[in-house]
Amino acid sequence: MFSAEKAASQKAKELGTQNIPRKSAMADNDNDNESDNERAPRTLREATAKADTKKGNNKDSKKDNNKRAKPVETAEPDAIEKRVLEQAKKYQRGGSSIKSNSTEKTPQQVKSKKAASKIQHEQRRREEAALAAARSEMLLTEDAGFLEAEGMERTYKITQNQLAPNLDLSSAAKIFDLKLPDFGPYSMQYSANGRNLLLGGRKGHLATMDWRNGRLGCELHVRETVRDVCWLHNESLFAVAQKKHVYIYDHSGAEVHCLRKHVEPTALGFLPFHFLLASTGMTGQVVFQDITEGGVVGEHRPGYGPNHVLRVNPHNAVVHVGHGNGTVTLWAPQQQKPLAKLLCHRGPLQAMAIDRSGTYMATSGLDGRVKVWDVRTFRQLHDYQTMRPAQSLDISQRGLLAAAWGPHVSIWKDALATRVDKPYMTQLVPGATLSSVRFVPYDDVLGYGHSGGVSSMVVPGAGEPNFDAYVANPYQTTKQRQETEVKQLLDKLAPETIQLDPTFIGRLDPRSKAQMDHTQLEEQRSKYAADKAAGRYLDNEVKNKMKGRNSTAKRFARKRQSNITDLKKLQDMERMDRELREAAERARPVPEAEKGALG
Repeated sequence: MFSAEKAASQKAKELGTQNIPRKSAMADNDNDNESDNERAPRTLREATAKADTKKGNNKDSKKDNNKRAKPVETAEPDAIEKRVLEQAKKYQRGGSSIKSNSTEKTPQQVKSKKAASKIQHEQRRREEAALAAARSEMLLTEDAGFLEAEGMERTYKITQNQLAPNLDLSSAAKIFDLKLPDFGPYSMQYSANGRNLLLGGRKGHLATMDWRNGRLGCELHVRETVRDVCWLHNESLFAVAQKKHVYIYDHSGAEVHCLRKHVEPTALGFLPFHFLLASTGMTGQVVFQDITEGGVVGEHRPGYGPNHVLRVNPHNAVVHVGHGNGTVTLWAPQQQKPLAKLLCHRGPLQAMAIDRSGTYMATSGLDGRVKVWDVRTFRQLHDYQTMRPAQSLDISQRGLLAAAWGPHVSIWKDALATRVDKPYMTQLVPGATLSSVRFVPYDDVLGYGHSGGVSSMVVPGAGEPNFDAYVANPYQTTKQRQETEVKQLLDKLAPETIQLDPTFIGRLDPRSKAQMDHTQLEEQRSKYAADKAAGRYLDNEVKNKMKGRNSTAKRFARKRQSNITDLKKLQDMERMDRELREAAERARPVPEAEKGALG
């Protein structure tokens, strides 16, 4: 018995020691189950209760974190960030200042929270866009450079033969001379991206070419006088001012259209954002025609005789026309009268050029003067003199002014903003008479047409060194050109948007309707008083009638009738004014606190 009890107690001890880890394992399993239950609740009631407990825990933890958190000091911008902020000022829109890592407060006058959030989001988006544009300038590695002379040297004495050995192979290849003595003189124009060249000989020779690679696009002879040539929206179409009408050709040289509304044209201009072709000619008319729909948008008669000069302002798309009496008129398609008139020269106008910012305009006349004008104030800034009247003018993207007079080409640097005494570069074409000069966009090259053909010269610092591929891409493919054409058509502007001030769209008249009616009424009163004082209603101003109805009594009756009608009109005007004042008095005045953003 004793041995059996002893064996049983020993066995129980062994079983007890074996059960201890089992309990811990069960406890671990229970903990795992509890953790599983925390991650995935079984019922919806458990889920909501658990979510409430979590929210309470999160709030407590946030309060603890707020108590423990210390104020974070914003680091001052480094040198690169300061430079970006300085460059971002020119991309700034509105009166708000651009600051790094900061958001502007919502305007106090906006009561709607939804509108305030939209305004704040728009301000933040504009600020980010300005900073991104400023940062992208750091990626522009190219920089413009000019010729610099040492000691007694002068830059205008450096010839192209002396300059070519010091250039790289690609730049030296841009100096060429095409001898075409049979069909000159030639007018020329480069495409918007500076890749293609359009030539037009006075005796009917037309050609397009990729002048960088020397690859000919098309060549034809129209067998009649060619006065001017012009690219359209891209290099696939071009317009030619021929003897009787304007013709449009495609890239293969096939005739596409004949625009018979343009009679005897002498100068052409194209508005790329409105897809309008403008022309003037021997009839003196200024015609605007939409090349997408084919209709004539505007047709004006300045009344100054035949015109030979027409240029388009790239800033506001206003067309500048030069006349034979030395006057320059500014035209928009939807305005029957010129937007402005300038008396620029004492003789007929010969040439004109406008810079790409639309600020400066250069003109030349038969009086041998080249004048620079400020288009914003219509005032003369500078005056230059040439030995012969300049036949053609052009302004580069960097502000260089080129003038072709006789066999010479003169180029002035900084001649628009300041008065310079000596030219920057010169070029002589012996035995030829120059007819046109054009700068190549995004390149330091000047092309000029003359009676012996077409030539080009290198002008350091003339073109913009960094191009925007969304605006003009010299290396675009056929697919990119097609996509750009579709986008241009979708973004086409209406002719009504052409004004001297292109920022007029979106402006509001702060006057109320009652104020505008009152102003109109005052104008009518003043006009009536001026007409009455001038004797407009006297007997001799009454129109004569047919035989038998022009007696003295009837003329006096018509005079009395006219006077009575005008007096009645004046009484009606006074009654309307009185009613408007009474309505304004009855209207409840709106306090300043209730006025919205447009108040």
